[in-house]
Amino acid sequence: MKILILEDEKILGISMQEFLEDSGYEVVHFTNSGKAFDSIYYKAYDLLLLDVNVSGKQNGFELLSSLRELKISTPAIFITSLNNIEDLTQGYACGCCDYIRKPFDLAELKLRVEQVIKLHCFSSVEDIIELAFNYRYETKKMQLFLEDEKIALSKTETKLLELLVKHRGSVVTYEMFWEEVWGEWVDPTNIRVQVGSLRKKLKNNFIKNVRGVGYSIDL
Repeated sequence: MKILILEDEKILGISMQEFLEDSGYEVVHFTNSGKAFDSIYYKAYDLLLLDVNVSGKQNGFELLSSLRELKISTPAIFITSLNNIEDLTQGYACGCCDYIRKPFDLAELKLRVEQVIKLHCFSSVEDIIELAFNYRYETKKMQLFLEDEKIALSKTETKLLELLVKHRGSVVTYEMFWEEVWGEWVDPTNIRVQVGSLRKKLKNNFIKNVRGVGYSIDL
């Protein structure tokens, strides 16, 4: 499980990172919202822990809103000292799953993280995602349909497609493929072969090759 922390109180951010790493998570810590946004855009995370008042062009609310507009639906928890109802309303409207109010105990942090991951709280994910060329993807069944015809996919092909759908409109890099599908380094040639097998089952250039970088599908 990969977690991104955006927290510009360095001591707090480092404490959170070390605690979650000791709990078995892979954690990346940023203090600037712009750098955090770039990392989320190009890499896949399982959970975002976002402070609200941070350095950078966007605060935590604005960052999450931008991600949701790009159809990046990674679950997010806001970590903030803000506690009035207007701030809570804004946070949930942006697409967060939960709030942790400062100051907090690290044990509480772990419990909140475990609960969100357990429930898979993807606030903006649809059960059915409409895709280009009359394809649709059913997220709960993890099945692809062309109109009313189910497309038979292998387990690996389904994982590849799931990652492409999750990041539709953006490029899925080779690094993202081997991290999310295989969990270890895989030769890009092997990835191209596997994606090529998937593409043969589809039509109309549904999966586009971004030369030297990876693959993408349209919104």
